[in-house]
Amino acid sequence: MSAPVALIVDDERDIRELIALTLNRMDIAADTAATLGEAKAKLASRRYDLCFTDMRLPDGSGQELIVHIAENHPDLPVAMITAYGNVEAAVAALKAGAFDFVSKPVDLAALRRMVETALKLSAERRAVANLAAERLQGESLAIRQVRETIAKLARSQAPVHITGESGTGKELAARLIHEQGPRAAGPFVPVNCGAIPPELMESEFFGHRKGSFTGAHSDKIGLFQAADGGTLFLDEIAELPVHMQVKLLRAIQERKVRPVGAQNEVPVDVRILSATHKDLAALVAQGVFRHDLYYRINVIELRMPALRERREDIPLLARHILARVAHQHGIATPELTGHAIVALQHYAFPGNVRELENILERAVALCDGKRITAEDLRLTYTAVPLAPPATGTPVRAPGEGSSIAFHPGEQPLEDYVERIEREAILKALEECRYNKTKAAAKLGITFRALRYRLKKLGIE
Repeated sequence: MSAPVALIVDDERDIRELIALTLNRMDIAADTAATLGEAKAKLASRRYDLCFTDMRLPDGSGQELIVHIAENHPDLPVAMITAYGNVEAAVAALKAGAFDFVSKPVDLAALRRMVETALKLSAERRAVANLAAERLQGESLAIRQVRETIAKLARSQAPVHITGESGTGKELAARLIHEQGPRAAGPFVPVNCGAIPPELMESEFFGHRKGSFTGAHSDKIGLFQAADGGTLFLDEIAELPVHMQVKLLRAIQERKVRPVGAQNEVPVDVRILSATHKDLAALVAQGVFRHDLYYRINVIELRMPALRERREDIPLLARHILARVAHQHGIATPELTGHAIVALQHYAFPGNVRELENILERAVALCDGKRITAEDLRLTYTAVPLAPPATGTPVRAPGEGSSIAFHPGEQPLEDYVERIEREAILKALEECRYNKTKAAAKLGITFRALRYRLKKLGIE
């Protein structure tokens, strides 16, 4: 593992040399820069593990450098070197994104402690960024841009509204924004606004006091208080009735909530992230969603791309999903045949990544245990190839023509595939006189996989 590298930015040569010598004794390599321009050039040419910058530079300020690092190197911890007693500069640096500050004359013991903290923070940030890449799978331009945007949004405290079709990973994006930000140690509280009965919404969001209504047998904190110090994720926010939109707007603006039955308001500190698959702007135009709440939650918008917009990611996603499903079932990971991959890449995926997961989980149960064919996928919609991706070679369907026609079912996809599974399993069991081991062999799956399917389908 290579030694950590630090960048020291100060126009005073003595300070640069003092900090560099201290770092060298801690087995940390050090580069130095005397100006803002020189520092930016070095940041562009090399990866650093931490940075120290003076407040005043000949061609700018340390504040400018902190903002530059926050925007272009979000996983790099930076500390401000300030004049003794300049509290205002230190506070401004922290607000701009610095993790700490050190005053002149430099206290070497305090500097060493700060360096240890910075290196730990740097490792944690990179680990979180790597985790984000692992969880938000894909190497397409669209998903790489999403990951980069999430890293930037994580450093902000502004409300973010996440848009995209169902199954594109809106909650995952919200979790990653929370986990990569300064509130990561606080709670992440997701709530599906469409799943709460209208008459219980106020109590669920703001809490209630004992005896405030029938059934309120004890005090209960609401979702805002549960998320205090962390992030409240309002999924399907378009489903909120108008009366709750008014109360939600007030809670966000005032940073206070009043539990049902309480006399006083309770202060709360939460970051609001929201999401919906609907067009909120259109709902505002129709008068269904309040325009003032819309502008409050939609300070920054993050759009999650549909799977059909990044179909070059489908093979990678499929392998990742299959490995996870196989591990859950205790079986070897089956491989997708070439025709199966092509079929998936030409399928429209109205349910996006969530639908891909469902299709592959069913295919694992239906395949011969070693490989998944196009037939095992049981795609029941007519799938037409989409426009080729922006980069790479277009994927062509096997055989003649420019489309792959699957057998469309009159039932929903899940019901259709479940019926096929049930019929196949029952037939095999009957032919094998209900010997599960023989039935599993006849179906070409493991005994464990058969037992899993029997339980899931409710077959005794």
